[in-house]
Amino acid sequence: MTRTQKQSDGSEEKAANPEKNGRGSASAVQSVDRAVSVLEILARHGEVGVTEIADELDVHKSTAFRLLGVLENRGLVAQAKDRGKYYLGAGVLRLAGAAAVRLDVSQEGVPVCRELADELGETVNIGVLDDDAAVNIMQARGTASVTAQNWLGRRTPLHATSSGKVLLAHLPPTLREGLLARSLPRFTERTITGASVLRGELEAVVEQGYAVTIEELELGLAAAAAPIRAHDGKVIAAISVSGPVYRMSSDRLPELAKRTVAAGAELSRRMGYGF
Repeated sequence: MTRTQKQSDGSEEKAANPEKNGRGSASAVQSVDRAVSVLEILARHGEVGVTEIADELDVHKSTAFRLLGVLENRGLVAQAKDRGKYYLGAGVLRLAGAAAVRLDVSQEGVPVCRELADELGETVNIGVLDDDAAVNIMQARGTASVTAQNWLGRRTPLHATSSGKVLLAHLPPTLREGLLARSLPRFTERTITGASVLRGELEAVVEQGYAVTIEELELGLAAAAAPIRAHDGKVIAAISVSGPVYRMSSDRLPELAKRTVAAGAELSRRMGYGF
């Protein structure tokens, strides 16, 4: 293939011209910045027309119209047909609601986690779903766990952690099966890597109300977790207690799980569940 032929193909030309790629990236960033600015303008003014938005952004009216079109397609803005003006759409509320739930469960979880950590002497975490992993947004350490590792902000695999199993077990079937269809990495000899086996364990998690793991993520580590529900009953997070297997043996885990379930129920009550 000659150089001329390669340049006639869009992908070949793009790969051979990094300077052009750079301009494309800069243009994409500028578009994102302008789209965010549109949302901020609507947040300040309520309802705004295309001309006013174009003036504030200092862009041509056609550019403002294209930005609004993209945002409207994603449900982030809506148009008042009778007035021709735009306002923030329901999609913004959906995103804000998701952020608010994380903030609320983290704030409400502070006293619950501290009380459970003090009672059991172990590390207590609150984990939420983050795509295909669980991320810990709150942590409290008990007296016996002063040297325990910090799990705060850490993304952990769903299939190998107690919090992850709780979150996975309560997903809508389609989403859960989609995640089970992916590769399940092995971390220790006790990690469950078969979808059918894991599926059976997730059914047990729902039935008994909690999940446990023993050396499935790390050797020497055991944990138990229970669901945290929102006002509508939807599982939005999991509360877990974790520690070394010599303190959290298979004999002690059921009692730890029972206390974790109680803590999860208390936090669910604080989130409005049961009222």
